[in-house]
Amino acid sequence: MIEFQRSLAVLAPLALVACFALATSARADSLGAALARLAPSADPKVIGLAVRASACAQGQGMAPSEKLAVIDYSKPSSEPRLWVFDTVKRKLLFQELVAHGRNSGDALSTRFSNAPESLASSIGLFRTSSAYEGKNGYSLRMDGLERGVNDHAFDRALVIHGAVYVSESMARAAGRIGRSWGCPAVRVAVAHKLIDALKDGQMVFSYYPDKRWLSSSAFLNKCPVGQLAKAEATRAGDTGI
Repeated sequence: MIEFQRSLAVLAPLALVACFALATSARADSLGAALARLAPSADPKVIGLAVRASACAQGQGMAPSEKLAVIDYSKPSSEPRLWVFDTVKRKLLFQELVAHGRNSGDALSTRFSNAPESLASSIGLFRTSSAYEGKNGYSLRMDGLERGVNDHAFDRALVIHGAVYVSESMARAAGRIGRSWGCPAVRVAVAHKLIDALKDGQMVFSYYPDKRWLSSSAFLNKCPVGQLAKAEATRAGDTGI
């Protein structure tokens, strides 16, 4: 009887952790589902991966991010494939066209790189930095958070900026929009407002169904459940949930 009680004493805390982890996973799924409903043209699985990656980064000690941008490079550039969400208010702020790098493909992007001067886009999780005025006008710096995947983004000057070659008229006429040197360029008319919404520490998740990245990313299936639980606890404390 004593041994049984001791076993219960050991197992009870583990059971509580497991239950909390399951609840955390369910809440993350709930947020992903809520955001997906706001953007019917987006792939719900991609939105779910973006939410999971952002939560995992927070669980690793990064400051909470209220905004989340999702880019789905598996879609053609002629379609809106950038969504910006307010994850606290659960609102869709932007749904936009976005360019990929000229060496990533034509209408469809199929090649991605972390190498300097590759003129290709990078995938993975990024955290935004400061906005600035550059040669492409008002622009937003980003830090790549995934080693070997996008961690050269800052040195490569992969920034969000407006570009005249990103337009609905070009998409209709040519079947695609123009291409950048790797930057996720957006329409000039929306660039300033979008950048202001995303600057200073927000998350950007760029997706492509690359098997190696999906299986090895530290922010996706290799993220320990405990880190997701920690992120949920922090979010609950911040939002009063």
